[in-house]
Amino acid sequence: MITNIAPLLKDGYEPKINDTYYEFPILGKSQSLEANAYYFGHAEWAEEYLTYCHREDTFKSRWSAAMGPLTGKTVIDIGCGPGNIFANFDEKPEKLIGVDVAPGSLKFASKQGYTTVLADANHLPFKSDIADVVTLNATLHHTDNMASVLKEAARLVKPGGVLITDHDPQRSAWDYKGIAMLLWNARTWYYRIIGHSFHKSSEQQKWGLACETHHKPGDGVTHELFNSILKPMGFEVNVYPHNHDLGAEIFEGKRGRAEKKYRMGNLLSGRNPDASKSALTLMCVARKLA
Repeated sequence: MITNIAPLLKDGYEPKINDTYYEFPILGKSQSLEANAYYFGHAEWAEEYLTYCHREDTFKSRWSAAMGPLTGKTVIDIGCGPGNIFANFDEKPEKLIGVDVAPGSLKFASKQGYTTVLADANHLPFKSDIADVVTLNATLHHTDNMASVLKEAARLVKPGGVLITDHDPQRSAWDYKGIAMLLWNARTWYYRIIGHSFHKSSEQQKWGLACETHHKPGDGVTHELFNSILKPMGFEVNVYPHNHDLGAEIFEGKRGRAEKKYRMGNLLSGRNPDASKSALTLMCVARKLA
């Protein structure tokens, strides 16, 4: 799906046009940004991520309910990776624009119906108030400055439009203490030994962990982050803690049940694993008031 993005761009912004994506300069590249560009630009790892991550029926249910009908809409997916969100949906919006820093991932996203853009999420080339839906799935915690990226994403939302985030770790749930912290730090060695998931080689593990900038004990997103950034920008903010095993039911206040290893981590840290603050993820659905 090739979209003419010129009407959406700020004055004076001219992209370089590559085979499958538009490219804008990224200034001041950080170690975190470079790690994300490398990991998600690696063809094998990007394809693996597209195939196995964020493809569950529960994911599709949550996102379908949050986005609503897409016909005739403009959607900007920031941190789109290889296109995981809309790989789940046959229906595509009228304009579907994916932004990322990894060229290798953008090539996959273009095959999922995205018009792809390489750009810095802190300094997006787009005008304000242009999108019906702006999405950030598993994106904020991969950035250096989560507040900056969230604010920039919110700038793009039209009055009446919606901003949606998901799969960012809730700070309180991952703040492991004592023996839980020791086990958390030891897990990568165990994963490497058994060839678990995305830790099949030391190289893949190294870069996979390097790009998880805020997915560390005592780090992650909070209710306060979403409210402090979005409410002053005119959004009605709703935040839903959940444990990945539920779909649209989370909008009824249900959280689901975390996997055993995460429940144990919270128990060993002195927390109730069924409490709201122990839910692994915060999903934010914020509507910009007209």
